[in-house]
Amino acid sequence: MNDGHKIFDRRAVRAHRDRAARAPEGHDFLHREVAARLVERLGEIRRDFACVLELGCHRGALSVLLTRRGDVETLVASDLSPACAGHARDVAPLAMTLAGDEEALPIATGGFDLVISCLALHWVNDLPGALIQARRALKPDGLFLAALFGGTTLGQLRQAMMKAEIEVEGGASPRISPFVDIRDAGALLQRAGFALPVVDRDEITVAYENPLALMKDLRLMGEANAMRERRVGFSRRETLLRAAAIYEGTSKGADGRVPASFEIIYLTGWAPDPSQPKALRPGSAQTHLADALGSEESESNE
Repeated sequence: MNDGHKIFDRRAVRAHRDRAARAPEGHDFLHREVAARLVERLGEIRRDFACVLELGCHRGALSVLLTRRGDVETLVASDLSPACAGHARDVAPLAMTLAGDEEALPIATGGFDLVISCLALHWVNDLPGALIQARRALKPDGLFLAALFGGTTLGQLRQAMMKAEIEVEGGASPRISPFVDIRDAGALLQRAGFALPVVDRDEITVAYENPLALMKDLRLMGEANAMRERRVGFSRRETLLRAAAIYEGTSKGADGRVPASFEIIYLTGWAPDPSQPKALRPGSAQTHLADALGSEESESNE
């Protein structure tokens, strides 16, 4: 992909994750929560996943949970940030870790039973390309499972920052990632060649003491602005304070705290295999719908 089509500054993404790897414990609570939900979904699938590739391991929350599964024999946990990969190795010593780019996976074709990702792929410039690489890394009938932020994420913060910048600086700049819309997610899986694609969503709402606490958490979990067209330099204090005031004015609850909403989109797909169920051709059904409903069949013009 040439630079003209890149939305995100991947060097900034790596720098933000490097900083997150050094952050105090606790700021990665959202990654840990979604990692737990991903592993819960795996538990509902009657399948062993001996060889697993994790894309974007962050501080190792998902890596730890995967190594506790009795069926995982080999776990390769990768991250764009060498610091994050190192932290994951420290907390999940049974995992093999590497610094690798989700946009150019250094992985052999067809070697994994499962490719899984927790809140990392929303910073990828070429998401369809990354999904294709993930599918190619799977064995036939291997599973792809990912969670990424959806389009309604941080809607309150988006609106507050936009209004504050217009008021204080005379214009708005790109600040928050253009997340995937759930209506497009299924098409992305099909475009990447996955069979039996399934897309669903959760919404996680977190209550913060104030909007500045939310901004601090985003920074320390590695989710700060990494758009290529972002304004260079630190945000103006006046702008941030005005955004916080707007946020509180429109969203503060009765308890004095402000909500931050995160839409989590889950993508599930399988590497194609002849053994998988396929749709019957139209007109090949052997049972009438009227029989199943216990009613009488009639012509369409009656």
